[in-house]
Amino acid sequence: MKHLILFSLVALLAACNGNKKDFDATGAFESTEVMVSSEANGKIMELNIEEGDRLNAGDVVGYVDSTQLYFRKMQLMAGLRSVDIRKPDIHKQIATLEQQIAVARSEQQRMENLVKAKAGNQKQVDDLVNNIKVLQKQLDAQYSTLDKTKGGADADAESIQYQIMQLDDQLQKSRITNPVTGTVLVKYAETGEVTTAGKPLYKVADTDLLYLRAYVTGDQLSQLKLNQPVHVFADFGDKERREYPGVITWISDKSEFTPKGIQTKDERANLVYAIKIAVKNDGYLKIGQYGETVFN
Repeated sequence: MKHLILFSLVALLAACNGNKKDFDATGAFESTEVMVSSEANGKIMELNIEEGDRLNAGDVVGYVDSTQLYFRKMQLMAGLRSVDIRKPDIHKQIATLEQQIAVARSEQQRMENLVKAKAGNQKQVDDLVNNIKVLQKQLDAQYSTLDKTKGGADADAESIQYQIMQLDDQLQKSRITNPVTGTVLVKYAETGEVTTAGKPLYKVADTDLLYLRAYVTGDQLSQLKLNQPVHVFADFGDKERREYPGVITWISDKSEFTPKGIQTKDERANLVYAIKIAVKNDGYLKIGQYGETVFN
């Protein structure tokens, strides 16, 4: 009888240990994916990428045909030079009148000195004064006209400069520049195809830092906080199980029904909360791979 009771206790303990889960939550690894789209319309002249390629942020991986944009820019540059040539040189064009006024004032001073010495005629002084006034008005009028002409030319030049800046921006957007450091996941276009602004060219993801999107029950939320370090495990077959350090970077504030294929600590729980755990990839972790986490 004692042996029977002892055997029953051992069997019960073994059963309990067999049902005990060695994880607190499970999920799948994901990454920050960026869909790189064309910013220009035209024929793809180059797209030097393949799926699996490692790219750095800022790498120019190709370009869209920009010949017409370049010709338009050259046309505007020529127009800008033409405006500059037509711009009046105010100083040179008013120099003659200024010289005439200077001569008239010198003559006025000479005649005034003669009048003081009773050797000159006051009428000649008055005529010179009136002549200077007329010349000054002519100078003011010519200066105003030339200034307006120059201002109009400056405005035309500024307008052309803005058009050139627009074309420079369009030319820059004709270059296909990789936005983030990562690995090419999918390539959607090929050299020689015609693309349009907004059309996807390829998808790139930062695979150096993956996120385990795991799911926890409401009872487990009290154990979790942002920036909390946790243990993450990934299976690689043949009973190989690797451990990685992880940090909780996001905790959902809304519950959802347990996704298909996800195991939870409490199988009776229908509603779960999603969390994200940042894990530095050693090159072995893959997007979509199953993972587990232990909080303590």
